[in-house]
Amino acid sequence: MVKPIDRKAYWHATIRLTSTLLVIWFMVSFGAGILFRTFLDEFSLRGAPLGFWFAQNGSIYVFVGLIFYYCWAMNKIELKFGING
Repeated sequence: MVKPIDRKAYWHATIRLTSTLLVIWFMVSFGAGILFRTFLDEFSLRGAPLGFWFAQNGSIYVFVGLIFYYCWAMNKIELKFGING
């Protein structure tokens, strides 16, 4: 017999994951690239000020990493709740 899916718990887990990743993305792109740029510019990464690096490259790298993490985490959530996606 197939176990029924707890839709509310699945939706909660999905929203929590999505919200967390959006906050991380916001903090890296807007926070590190704009808000904390003057502080981060005191450090450098391969000769470029760190605030500038996050604004130009770092946020893109983090965004791509978040996409891969989202796919991995959603697969785990779907397996946990018995969803074939």
